[in-house]
Amino acid sequence: MTTLEILQAARAAKNAAGLLSSEHKNSALINMAEAVEKDAPIILKANAADLAAAKGTMSDVMLDRLALTEERIKSMAEGLRAVAALPDPVGSVIETYVRPNGLNIKKIAVPIGVVAIIYESRPNVTSDAAALALKSGNVCVLRIGKEAYGSARAIVSAMKKGLKKSGVNRNVINLVEDVSRQSAEELMKAVGYIDLLIPRGGRGLIEACVKKATVPCIQTGTGICHVFVDESADTETALKIIENAKCSRPSVCNAMEVLLVHKSVASDFLPKLYKKLFEERSENPVHFRLDGAAFDILGGKVGCVRAEDSDFDTEFLDYIMAVRVVDDVKAAVAHISAHSTGHSDCIITQNAANADVFTKSVDSAAVYVNASTRFTDGGEFGLGCEMGISTQKLHARGPMGLRELTTYKYVITGTGQIR
Repeated sequence: MTTLEILQAARAAKNAAGLLSSEHKNSALINMAEAVEKDAPIILKANAADLAAAKGTMSDVMLDRLALTEERIKSMAEGLRAVAALPDPVGSVIETYVRPNGLNIKKIAVPIGVVAIIYESRPNVTSDAAALALKSGNVCVLRIGKEAYGSARAIVSAMKKGLKKSGVNRNVINLVEDVSRQSAEELMKAVGYIDLLIPRGGRGLIEACVKKATVPCIQTGTGICHVFVDESADTETALKIIENAKCSRPSVCNAMEVLLVHKSVASDFLPKLYKKLFEERSENPVHFRLDGAAFDILGGKVGCVRAEDSDFDTEFLDYIMAVRVVDDVKAAVAHISAHSTGHSDCIITQNAANADVFTKSVDSAAVYVNASTRFTDGGEFGLGCEMGISTQKLHARGPMGLRELTTYKYVITGTGQIR
């Protein structure tokens, strides 16, 4: 099917999707989960072909984003079931009141309509997006990068089997077949077909959508996440958090990219961090890009180089960390204000006053005190899964779950009133 034909089918399915009962949607999600598990061998075969084609053109950490395993497919199915277990936001009354003239006014949550998601090399996003769109009464149009198209097609095929078993219109989930840049631009300009566009990927994709889209677009994803080690930080806590934030999965948007260290503890802390993240890691040691003060401490060690100014504005998505020594919490906040993408930033401290300054001053979607930035995730926030991490402020901010995929309308009931 052409992209236009897919958009037409999606629009035609919109009203039916919005009228599905909670029970019907939950049944479909459970059947979709079972179908994904049953089709695991087919999905893994398709993914193996995608991986084989991508080798030599992608880094190891990006290949990890692309790779599926039996465990990851099981997690996808569990994500579908988790969304089924969540409360349905559609139809909930946000607010109700009666005017002096007797008009009864209700503000009610309703689906957005047709939601398009442009994403890159993470095939598991396919099931997350489909689950959240269906449960919130929306139709989804999925457009994945060519490197993961085979995997996504197999996942969508499985989920459509679940929809068919449940008697739900198969066109509530749609996968764009054209993986050229043209199809992405068609979605950006599909006024009258797309009610909301969500780009989920690297900075280039997000900036292209924000600049070119003529449909409503939510800015998501790019994560230049900071961790600030305050002068009062517990060293072991800081080392544990930083290792998790940087190394548990460096290819995702909630992984830390920049470390800020208070000047009074830098000479003691940075050698300990280097030992933990470089010397003690036999696989994938972290390489450091150091400002002048940090280089004075670690300069000359293997894996340590002087930072360029651009390193503090780079989403590495790799085992690389930019490091800067700062004077105090206010200097840390100033650096974050200048360089953060508004995703997730953290302070490690035992000083309540400094924690208060940090949380009130850092203008990001998620601000942490003594916890890894890796928790910025729909599942970890209790949302089942996520459509993306919104880094803008209008309508949705942070992990986008079911409620963020609804809008509202006013229903006004009268007894013959006229104005």
